This record gives sequence, C-alpha cells and structure tokens, in this order.
Amino acid sequence: MIARRKDEDNAPKSVYSKKKQIEYRKKNEGEETELRLNRYIAKGGVCSRRDADVLIAAGRVKVNGEVVQQVGVKVKRTDKVEVDDQMITPERKVYLVLNKPKDYVTTVEDPLERKTVMSLIEGACKERVYPIGRLDRQTTGVLLFTNDGDLAKKLTHPKYNQKKIYHVFLDKVVQTGDLEAIRKGIELEDGFIQADDVRVAEDDRTQVGIEIHSGRNRIVRRIFEHLGYQILRLDRVFFAGITKKNLPRGHWRFLTEEEVNILKTY
Repeated sequence: MIARRKDEDNAPKSVYSKKKQIEYRKKNEGEETELRLNRYIAKGGVCSRRDADVLIAAGRVKVNGEVVQQVGVKVKRTDKVEVDDQMITPERKVYLVLNKPKDYVTTVEDPLERKTVMSLIEGACKERVYPIGRLDRQTTGVLLFTNDGDLAKKLTHPKYNQKKIYHVFLDKVVQTGDLEAIRKGIELEDGFIQADDVRVAEDDRTQVGIEIHSGRNRIVRRIFEHLGYQILRLDRVFFAGITKKNLPRGHWRFLTEEEVNILKTY
C-alpha cells in the first residue's frame, strides 16, 4: 500500500518523489495499459492534454476508425488513434537545450527562407521536437526544444511566470535612475512592466543583468529602448531553471533527467 499524506486542503498526495513516480509509470505502462485519450494524443506530440480535449469534443479524433467525442475515454497503445485523419503514435519524450546564436529565427519554417533554429538541431533525434517560446533573430542564449506538449504549454503560458535572466550590452553607461525605474516599473505602449531585479556590472556600466518573468514580445529590448538606450547584444542566460553553462554558442545537448524534473516542477 502506498503511503499518502494530506496537504492543508486535506487532498491526499503521494509521498513518493516525482522522479520515482515517473520511473514507476515507465516500468508499468505496457501495450495493454489503458491511457486517457487526451494523454495518448499529448504523448504523440500533437498538443497538450487540455487542447486534446478540445479536439476530441470537436469530433476531430478517431479511435479504431470511429469518431470519439467523449472526453475521458481510455485507449490502449495497440489502438489506432487519429487526429484529423493523421495517425498518432506515442513517442518518447525528448528535451534538449540550444545555445542559440544570432541570425537564426525561432520557428520551424520561415517563408522568407532565413536560417531557422531547427537547422542547428537537425539529426538530434528521430522525434519531431519544437522550440519552446521564442527568441528574436538577434537574441542569443538558452532555447529549449521538446515534443512534450504539456510541458511546452506550462513553460510558455503567462500564468506560470517562468523566470528568465538576460545579459544586456548597451550603447552607453546606464544611469542609476533608469535602473530604479526598471525595478519600480514603467509604462509601455502595451501596459505596465516591472522587472524582478536589474543590476549593472561593477567593471562595465554598459552591461546589465535583468531578471524578468514576462513573456511579452521583445520585452527586454522595449524596456531599454523606452529609456533611450540601444541594445548592442542580448543574451538569455537562464530560463525556467536551465542555463547554457559549458555549452558553446550554436551547440545543443539533451537535458539530464534532473534538469527535466526541474522544468516539470519549476
């Protein structure tokens, strides 16, 4: 019998760590194991479980040739599942980090035929992975890829407020008053924004470190441009617990099991 504990709301929770729960699930999920249909679709890298429920309710999912619109249906790995008439096969989950260089766009395909980040991880795995979030073309640093739809949604949805740290190189010395304005918050054209922390380098006051949770488009660039600075270089050094330490620019690596657990619990 699994020992359980209760939180303040009296909801039972396992005392086992997330790592042990994942290991147990991998060991015991065979071909005959039944999975909720939304989870099966998510494991196929199509989308998150919540979005899979929307597809099911819309009649876009078939199980063994029959349309299924009831959320909560369970299927086996041996069942034939289709989304929009495309066969879905549960894949192993893949997680990797790239130290993105300049002049690459964060997209799977680019109509302007510019270089994309996908070319930098070509051949990394047989599974089809996607970048999590975006870095603009000139911004470098930490960029994650996965086929885990649930995790991707968690890391990009505004309500989760994932921590990001950027190293900013400016065209001139930053003024103390401007640092205070960033800490207290400033009003941009799309609303108020406040950094969690901002610090200037002791040996070079044109370099700044900024910690922020917002995922708004080009937010770091717009903060400094609003205050009259031009960003010469922008490097993301930290995202949701993952760094680019010891990873050369333009190179990638698979995340460790410990790092994946950090992402899932961050």
